[in-house]
Amino acid sequence: MSDESPTDRFKSALTGATRALAHDAELELAWTADAPVETGKTLRVPMPGRGLPRDKAMEARGFADSFALKQRLHNAVLHGRHAPAEAAARACYDAIETVRYEALGSEGYAGIRGNLAAAEDMRLSTDPIARATSADEVPMQIALALMLRERLTGQPVPQAARRGVDMVRDWIEQKAGGDLDALARSLSDQDAFQQRSLDLLRHLELTYSEEDERDQGDDEDEENTGEEESDEGDDDGPDDSGTPEVAGEPAEGDDGPESETEADPDGEMGEADIGDEGDEGMLPVRPNRPWTDLPDDFDYKVFTDRFDEVISAPELCDDEELTRLRAYLDSQLTGLQGVVTRLANRLQRRLMAQQNRSWDFDQEEGLLDAARLARVVVSPGHSLSYKIERDVEFKDTVVTLLIDNSGSMRGRPISIAAISADVMARTLERCGVKVEILGFTTRAWKGGQSREAWLAEGKPANPGRLNDLRHIVYKQADEPWRRARRNLGLMMREGLLKENIDGEALLWAHSRLLARPEDRRILMVISDGAPVDDSTLSVNNAGYLEIHLRKVIDWIERLSPVQLVAIGIGHDVTRYYKKAVTIMDAEQLGGTIIEQLAELFDID
Repeated sequence: MSDESPTDRFKSALTGATRALAHDAELELAWTADAPVETGKTLRVPMPGRGLPRDKAMEARGFADSFALKQRLHNAVLHGRHAPAEAAARACYDAIETVRYEALGSEGYAGIRGNLAAAEDMRLSTDPIARATSADEVPMQIALALMLRERLTGQPVPQAARRGVDMVRDWIEQKAGGDLDALARSLSDQDAFQQRSLDLLRHLELTYSEEDERDQGDDEDEENTGEEESDEGDDDGPDDSGTPEVAGEPAEGDDGPESETEADPDGEMGEADIGDEGDEGMLPVRPNRPWTDLPDDFDYKVFTDRFDEVISAPELCDDEELTRLRAYLDSQLTGLQGVVTRLANRLQRRLMAQQNRSWDFDQEEGLLDAARLARVVVSPGHSLSYKIERDVEFKDTVVTLLIDNSGSMRGRPISIAAISADVMARTLERCGVKVEILGFTTRAWKGGQSREAWLAEGKPANPGRLNDLRHIVYKQADEPWRRARRNLGLMMREGLLKENIDGEALLWAHSRLLARPEDRRILMVISDGAPVDDSTLSVNNAGYLEIHLRKVIDWIERLSPVQLVAIGIGHDVTRYYKKAVTIMDAEQLGGTIIEQLAELFDID
């Protein structure tokens, strides 16, 4: 024990306390310099520092306590079963549930309450709510969670978020003040609590019940019929909208088909959302809509593309900083050299074997077949004892790695994505496969110049995509890896990662692949799977970006010659992509990526 540092003793004590609080002896605790995260039975909490300052130690304890309370008091299956489909509603739904189990677990424990408050202060210090200058910029899930915490525990809203919460407090109280009180009365019953959460979200118009959507669709049908077919006399009376014939027709518009899926509590949605609770309020959410749940008349549009840019990585960063960032990425790779080497060797053997390992046996001439040695000894004159190696046509191949450069990937996820790209580019290049590495994000938060142009034009309704795209070329297909390796360090740059519009990024990468001359073209997306852009989602229908992404993926998978596959970093992306694999940490690269790539290279 004398050899242990204070940090080691603190970690040991915190691990024991976390296991006791969670009632789970198998939990493991690890330090991280990135965002705190829960991965299975491993909890990664912030490193408190060598001197163990009190405030940093409380932050570490706060995140550990929150993860432990989730393990003990949260039912993931039940949570996923009732989760709303809309992205904004799901984020609020997750945040409210976090407040529930934290408030329930801290009852009567002043120490836990203080630790959770310290962790909350740390989160809010970098949250957009601390920088909000208007009500439109306040993240609704954070404001709701803080107001609910205030009701449940009596703790005031932290100073960093107080101004932001005050901007929306009156509106929330007017719309759903009674629902917040009802939630406080259902704290210990997760099922009842989540039903009341859905009531709150409906009153805030963030989600809709099946009846609401049907009524809304019927009203629209009646209005359209009244305007276009009034001369025919089919809808003379105001009561016609209530007839069974009209009520049974599908509603027109973007949200019509979704209501049927959301009304089915026994569908795939519940199981698919297990383990994807959005531990941090800012993490994007992936609604689980079936493949058939895409309106055929959905029309995606762009308000303006004047401010979009396609730019190479060196143009965003000077040489000195790019070298420093690459050195930082190399430091992340230090503990993975063995994994990288094994992956490269295994994948190279697999691909090279497909290129030339094929034999024609029982030939009259060629190499002596060792399996026929007995025949040669017994009957030397037999002429069919040889084999000839036959070259197998190996299609000329190009692989595009499209990497999500959004804010939700900040920390460990973007490090894993950059490491994945580095490993695959080196390995595939050794196998004679050309690799292109692309990234996608936006130029600004909250819409940038596109939103300013929209405001200047008087805020026309349903403007479509309302942000400035930034598509980054890290490595061109014909560029050697050694020449482009520095560019990958740009992903480590603070301030690069903003919002993400996945559908248009896929179309961009896809169009670049179609222009290539290679016979086999593979598009590999590395992402957390959730398109999120606050500016676009705030002025269009709920699910606008998700629906577009699904349509793009469906079109590529069904009709395009490009093979599409996805790697989810920390989140399951199979709800979007039919061919997908998920990795939770860089140590899993070897086993998962090699199998995914090998399947794509299998000969048809």
